[in-house]
Amino acid sequence: MADLSIDFAGIKSPNPFWLASAPPANTGEQVMRAFDAGWGGAVWKTLGDPIVNVSSRFGGVDWAGQKMMGFNNIELISDRPLQVNLDEMAAVKKRFPDRALIASLMTETKEDWRVLIRRVEDTGCDGLELNFGCPHGMCERGMGSSVGQEPKLLEEITSWAKEFSKTKVLVKLTPNIGDITEPGEAATRGGADGLSLINTIKSLVGIDLDRMVPLPRVGSRSSNGGYCGPAVKPIALHMVAQLAKNEATRGVPISGIGGISTWRDAAEFVALGSTSLQVCTAVMHYGFRIIDDLVDGLSKFLDSRGMKSINELRGQALAGFVDWGELDLSYKLIAKIDPELCIGCQLCVTACHDGAHQCIFTGPEDKARPPHAHSHGLAQAPKPLPIGKLAGARVPWVDEPECVGCNLCQLVCPAPGCITMAEVPNGPPETWNDRTAAGKTRIPGGIHD
Repeated sequence: MADLSIDFAGIKSPNPFWLASAPPANTGEQVMRAFDAGWGGAVWKTLGDPIVNVSSRFGGVDWAGQKMMGFNNIELISDRPLQVNLDEMAAVKKRFPDRALIASLMTETKEDWRVLIRRVEDTGCDGLELNFGCPHGMCERGMGSSVGQEPKLLEEITSWAKEFSKTKVLVKLTPNIGDITEPGEAATRGGADGLSLINTIKSLVGIDLDRMVPLPRVGSRSSNGGYCGPAVKPIALHMVAQLAKNEATRGVPISGIGGISTWRDAAEFVALGSTSLQVCTAVMHYGFRIIDDLVDGLSKFLDSRGMKSINELRGQALAGFVDWGELDLSYKLIAKIDPELCIGCQLCVTACHDGAHQCIFTGPEDKARPPHAHSHGLAQAPKPLPIGKLAGARVPWVDEPECVGCNLCQLVCPAPGCITMAEVPNGPPETWNDRTAAGKTRIPGGIHD
C-alpha cells in the first residue's frame, strides 16, 4: 500500500486528511473520535474571544436528489471558554502525539495575537492557522475576510504571528476576492509557512417564501453566510492551482479545502499541488467514518499508478493547467454516438440544437436540411451520413463536419458510454499566443471585413 504520510512544513501526519476548522473540530471529544477513526490531523475550531451564536445557523442546497450539494452556515468562531478549549487540545495532543493538531486563531490587536498565540502553543499543538477567511459575522468586527481582502493588513498580522510563534504558521485565505494570488503573496511576504484555502464563499442559499426571510432563518431575519460543500470544489481547485503555479507562492505548502468528499476529490487537490487536505461538510453529512473510504480509495489509486508515496502525485496536473492563450487551437474532437447504447431520450438533440451548435439529428428527413451558419457561408448541403441500423427511430446521429467538439451532448447523456469524444487530425499545433506572435490574430469575417 502506498505511503500516505505527509510532512507539511515540518508538521507530520500519518495521512493527509485533516478535519477543517469547523463544527466537527469543536471539542476534544470530537477530535479524539476522529483520530480513533483514522484521521491524520485536525484544525481546531477557531479560537478567540468567545462569542454568542444564533439559532438556526445552517442551510443546505439540494440538487437532483442529492442532499447538501451545497452547505451554508452563519456560525461564528468557538462559543466555548478559551481555557476549556486549550485544556482539551492539550489532552488530545497528549493522547495522539503522532497526529497533526493545528489551532485556528482569530483576534484583533497585536497584543491580543501575542497573548493568544502564547496560550495556545502551551497546549503542545503543532501549528497555528490564522483565520483570514470567515465571510460572515466576524468580518463585520474587522476580522476574518475583512483581513483576507486587505493584503497589506494580512501581511502585517502574519508577520506578528511569525514574530510571536514557536510553531509553524498557516494562513487561511478567503475566496471572496478578485485574485487569490494577491493575499497568497501577502501571506508569503509575511512569513507564512503554509497556505490554507479556500475558506467559505459569501452567500445566500435560499428564501423562505412563506415568511419572505432568507435562509437559515433566525426569527424574522437572516444574514449572508459561508458557502461550502461539493458545489464549491471547482472554485477551490482553481485557486489552489493558481497559488501552486504562481512564482511568488510556488513551493509554499498548501492545505487544500473545498468540497472534498471522495478519494477522487482528494487526488485532484493533491495533483494540483496540495499537501494536506481539510474536510468539513462531508464529515457533517456522513460522519467521521468516511475516512476509511478516503484512505482506502486514495491508496488504491496510487498503487494503480505505481506510486509508492502520495508525494509522487503532488503537482502532477499543474503542467496541464495553463492560460487560455496556450491552448492548442488546432486540437479537434467530434462526438460519436453508439446506437447500441442509446436509449432514445434525445436529450443530446435538444441540448445541441438549443444550447450548442446544431449538429445532432434523428431520422433520414434531416439529411436535406439547409447548411448551418457554422458552415461559414458554404453553398453545398452537408453530405448524407449513416443513421444507424434503426433508421427512422429515435437514435440520433452527428453531422460530423459541423461538430465543434464542445462535448455538451456527452455531458447531458444519461446512458454511460453512449457518447464519446473522438480525436481527429486537424493540422499542427497552434496557440493563440503563437498566432499573436506571428501577427495572425485577425480572423476573416471580422468587423473590418
